[in-house]
Amino acid sequence: MDQVKESMKEEKEHALAIACRIMAGISPLSVTNSQTQHPFPTPSPFSFSGSSTRRSYRPSLHHSNLFIRFLVLLFSFISALALATPSKKNNRQQSRSFTEYPELIYCFSVAILAFLYAAFQLFKGISDIAHRGILISDMTSDYLSFVFDQLVGYLLISSASVAISILRWQVGQSTPLWKGTVISTTMSFVTFLVIAISALLSGYKLCKRLVW
Repeated sequence: MDQVKESMKEEKEHALAIACRIMAGISPLSVTNSQTQHPFPTPSPFSFSGSSTRRSYRPSLHHSNLFIRFLVLLFSFISALALATPSKKNNRQQSRSFTEYPELIYCFSVAILAFLYAAFQLFKGISDIAHRGILISDMTSDYLSFVFDQLVGYLLISSASVAISILRWQVGQSTPLWKGTVISTTMSFVTFLVIAISALLSGYKLCKRLVW
């Protein structure tokens, strides 16, 4: 019996020594941290920073797009209004209307088209921020924006070129219609520059979706 007790005592001392050696190289704080982290793993800080960067990137891109669309809406409205205003009657004389010139009718139609297109894009952008993808999917929206931005930009620059030729040869200077045509042409050109920036942004988003 004494031998059995001595052997059991030696085994306990041996096991205690091994446990002390193992615990000597491990901090109690790390053991508790490892035990608490295993059931509930903490996400990597790199993944958190990446997701936060992605979240901050998308709203800034959406807000920039909304600001550009608002500028197109404003400038195209001024362009159309400048042509329509001189057709009203003055106290002294009745000014000639832009409807007497097919070229100015074309300029007015393009300005209205750009206004409606910008209004739709502005409404869609606000809807995308409030309720994502409620109108059109992201991929379809990128394709349509890239195509229609270039189409509207071409129409605007062509209408501005037509209006310049009208100003030089047909519309009399210092008349209300001539002043309105000058303002409309200037606003059409400015609208073209803004929508060209929008087309570059749409192309960037489309390339990012397809290539990157």
